[in-house]
Amino acid sequence: MAHGPAAEWTLTTSAWDARPEVAATLVLVAGAYAIGWSRLARRGEPVSRWRLAAAGAGVLSLAVALLSPLDRMAHASFAVHMVQHLLLIAVAAPLLLLADPFAALLWVLPSPLRAAAGHLLRPALPLRRLGLRLTGLPVAWLVGALVIWLWHLPIAYDAAVGDRVIHDVEHLAFFASAVVFWWPIVQPHPRLRPPASYGARVAYLVLAALQGGLLGLLLASSPSPWYRAYASVEDQSLGGLVMWGLGGAVDMLAVLVLMARYLASQDRATPPDRAGALDADRL
Repeated sequence: MAHGPAAEWTLTTSAWDARPEVAATLVLVAGAYAIGWSRLARRGEPVSRWRLAAAGAGVLSLAVALLSPLDRMAHASFAVHMVQHLLLIAVAAPLLLLADPFAALLWVLPSPLRAAAGHLLRPALPLRRLGLRLTGLPVAWLVGALVIWLWHLPIAYDAAVGDRVIHDVEHLAFFASAVVFWWPIVQPHPRLRPPASYGARVAYLVLAALQGGLLGLLLASSPSPWYRAYASVEDQSLGGLVMWGLGGAVDMLAVLVLMARYLASQDRATPPDRAGALDADRL
């Protein structure tokens, strides 16, 4: 009894991957975010608590995806691998954008570097033009969809499972494309373009859920494994259902949030005298 729990705890903690480059990056980003917002708060621009919570949850989801036992289990189970990918694409990326991190990270820099970084975002410069193109709804949607479909081709997927460097590139591609995909929905700073209409953003998310569901359905209904690394059809079917169900659920949750914000904006736009007249008409 004395040694059992201790041995179990040792086994659990030792199962976390010792990847100091990943852990150090996450700690550095989290620390820079906290320092940046503290500096902004001293200038009279305090951060909302829900943004701090989103930042913490986003960094934690990255740590779980990349450092926890989930990363090792993903090499043995396709379904677990899908959970890992969804943490990067559908959880970490939107949460970190909701945290509005770029202003905070900018204020970590010394004044000369901060001015240089701000200069790079001027409208006439290539970086600003590239961001403007990438964050348009059609391009952002295509980037998100193409990266997912291309990395799920058997040749690419098997290469990623069999090589750590390629696997890291795959994860980086998933996360970066997810940031591009969620940018026009979340609209963090810097605001590269005016926000799209609520209807356009809802259609964007519904179409994304459909294409992700199609890939998940193809995986779930396949009579044979797609990948050499995973020989179980049942495991592949479960992974396809995870992609279909959980990925679609996140998209639909975002749709509900957009619809709620649209209804709230309509209420704010209705003048009080007009609202009273409408109530009188109903009576």
